[in-house]
Amino acid sequence: MDVTGAEGDAAVEFRAFFERHYAELARLAHLLTGETDAADDLAADAMLALWHRWDRVRAADHPAAYARGVVANLVRTRIRSTVRERRRITAFWGRRPEHTDGPDVPAVLDVRTALRALPFRKRACVVLRHAFDLSERDTALALGVSVGTVKSQTAKGMAELQRLLGDRAATELTAGRH
Repeated sequence: MDVTGAEGDAAVEFRAFFERHYAELARLAHLLTGETDAADDLAADAMLALWHRWDRVRAADHPAAYARGVVANLVRTRIRSTVRERRRITAFWGRRPEHTDGPDVPAVLDVRTALRALPFRKRACVVLRHAFDLSERDTALALGVSVGTVKSQTAKGMAELQRLLGDRAATELTAGRH
């Protein structure tokens, strides 16, 4: 199939964007969900959504930030859907969730497990700021929130990680940040 003109230019631009950013978006989805298979699906779904809105995306000041926002929204939707499904299953079987008095120390030593314990916005801020080394402004753009929200959610998220992982592990998480 021969694609010419503006439509062909858009396809070429999108392909280049896809090749530059797909792996990053899949990594973001993985860090937000902790699930490799889901991350690939979410990154692919994000790219499909971006293609459908490519004129708007390519005109954006920060197309990569726009793409990160799409991934974050898809992850948020997936998490909400999973929570609703678990509640329905729990209600159906009439079981109460098990309650533990203290954290499972071996589990909280794993950073991914600790990240999953954070509410979505805190987790997203911590991951974008520390794992992706984005500025507060770029993180705010990706999540569609204010810079102040990014600052407070990142600080609160790091405090929770420090509580879960201990001072040394939390410090290692941010090693290399200036």
